[in-house]
Amino acid sequence: MERKALYAGSFDPVTNGHLNIIERAAALFDSLTVLIAVNANKNNLFDLGERLEIMKEVTGHLSNVTVDTFSGLLADYVNENRFDAYIRGLRGTTDFENELHMAQMNARLFREDTETIFLMTDPKYSFISSSLVKEVAAFGGSIEGLVPECVVSRIRSKSQEE
Repeated sequence: MERKALYAGSFDPVTNGHLNIIERAAALFDSLTVLIAVNANKNNLFDLGERLEIMKEVTGHLSNVTVDTFSGLLADYVNENRFDAYIRGLRGTTDFENELHMAQMNARLFREDTETIFLMTDPKYSFISSSLVKEVAAFGGSIEGLVPECVVSRIRSKSQEE
């Protein structure tokens, strides 16, 4: 039986920390879906189409990874697609506190046989967040090594447009 997992986020932009979690989760499951969730409350740097295109590019080397988008209650997507696991990355204790509350709610909303699995981020990426990357880039700082190279060039292009 195929074991299916889901890793969801806004990925604005996708970071090397996200990619590390994706690669490791892909190695653990037969198939991994990376879901780019729509969050109307966030001020996005990249629109949904751009984020989808970028994610497909940076995960193209992983044959068992698919990328999708969704707007709505995550539990609906999880249950409709019958995922075995929902992957969450943790950078530190603050992430754990927030993720624990979400995992407990999801346990109530997900089908009974869907597990939330926490993967610790590789320590070399533990300080990286999408919002921090955007802030550093906005002030002209170097974001090389924090995000995939194609993201660096796209952020530079956006900065030049503005």
